[in-house]
Amino acid sequence: MENYEVIIVGAGSMGMAAGYYLAKQGVRTLLLDTYDPPHTMGSHHGDTRIIRHAYGEGKQYVPLALRAQQLWQELEAVSGTKLFEQTGVLSAGPLEDSFLQEIRESAETYSLPVEVLRASEVNERWPGISLPDHYYACLETSSGVLYSEKCISAYREQAIAAGATLLTHTPVTAIQPDGDGVIVHTEAHTYRAGKLLLSAGAWNPALLASLDLSLPLSPTRKTVAWFGSEEDLYRADKFPAFIFKLADETSYYGFPSIDQAGVKIGRHDGGVEIDPDRLERTFGALLSDEGDVRSFLETYMPQAAGALRQGRVCIYTMTPDEHFIIDRHPEYSQIVIAAGFSGHGFKFASAVGEAASELLTQGKSTYDLSMFSLQRF
Repeated sequence: MENYEVIIVGAGSMGMAAGYYLAKQGVRTLLLDTYDPPHTMGSHHGDTRIIRHAYGEGKQYVPLALRAQQLWQELEAVSGTKLFEQTGVLSAGPLEDSFLQEIRESAETYSLPVEVLRASEVNERWPGISLPDHYYACLETSSGVLYSEKCISAYREQAIAAGATLLTHTPVTAIQPDGDGVIVHTEAHTYRAGKLLLSAGAWNPALLASLDLSLPLSPTRKTVAWFGSEEDLYRADKFPAFIFKLADETSYYGFPSIDQAGVKIGRHDGGVEIDPDRLERTFGALLSDEGDVRSFLETYMPQAAGALRQGRVCIYTMTPDEHFIIDRHPEYSQIVIAAGFSGHGFKFASAVGEAASELLTQGKSTYDLSMFSLQRF
């Protein structure tokens, strides 16, 4: 049986970041993943993710978002890879929308650069947008887009360079608490460590079952699509990433055309709850895969509703309140759980990885993680 100080089960967004911060401290770390990250089976593929700081989901996220941005910039520097594109992020919705109100309050509380725009101002500044008169928008100029798979690759390279061991194509079959440590079984080998981070995304529920813990985690099928669009209107040096909260309570997000790939767009709400091992991974298998986002574009960004260029299927893992879980197992304090990132977690992966490494090595984090406690369930 091979021994490590920390084992990380699930080396995706959060796990790979944690692996780097642990290895950087000289902690003997083993990362295990069923696939070969970055890969297309979980929640980090599709080229890009939005990062924003004035946070509509709750101003409590702002310190974590700002720290995450700092850590992404540090990773850019150490890896020599461009990971962030400062496109700005435009959030739009009806005048009474609570998400936009929280953005404004976040900006005021933390002195963040957010510009509030009337619909007419939005339509004039970006002729590719057709915003109704009873909508308005918040533009955060300091935020933008992360290249998600490049981020994972950079953390992977740096973690291994710092001494971490990564085993790919290595599914974990069981996790077994052992005194004050833990034993991890794979199909071929058994490993032991003093501490463990469980960060397996949509596969967390099955692994938690082996630890006699059930959490309200709902893996959900989601899709994104790229459409042919007028480059002069929508290219990344002219057009921001965007979030639209509509009056019917649907929600869409998207990205400018980067490297002439076309506008990328996804629907944030809704989706079908799935078993990740039986996921329908063919884009277009459901009419709504293209239909929902095309309808949005035809209404609000008509010059971006060109031919479908490509589509991808990915996974959200939802919690009932759409806030994260970052906490210790209630019975086995040597096990830390990072789960339920509910479709808005990637931007925080750098800071969550750092926070998890602190919980594993110091027993506490410098972040306020109280809102992510599993005790709320």
